[in-house]
Amino acid sequence: MKHKVRITAIRQTLYHDLMAKFENPIQHACNVRVEQQWISVDGQCPDGMCPSAWDSMREFVESLARGEGNFYSGWMQNPMSAMISCNDGFRPFSFYIEVIE
Repeated sequence: MKHKVRITAIRQTLYHDLMAKFENPIQHACNVRVEQQWISVDGQCPDGMCPSAWDSMREFVESLARGEGNFYSGWMQNPMSAMISCNDGFRPFSFYIEVIE
């Protein structure tokens, strides 16, 4: 792998109606904060990254770390980036991932 990849937490959406209807009450569901950043080296999961969020973005981070990009034929303005959301159906976070080296 030849590139470092920065992962930035951009936005969290909260679906309170779905939480009330389907979720068991929990005290603390997510530690991620807006604008929090991590650096992936060699396509590896950075320390402190939410395991569930990593599962959602791992393949994209690994591809970017290998120098691949241009996902879905021009999806992103920056072809060496992607916008990925975690798989939490009640409070998904959107993450911007981009090559930095």
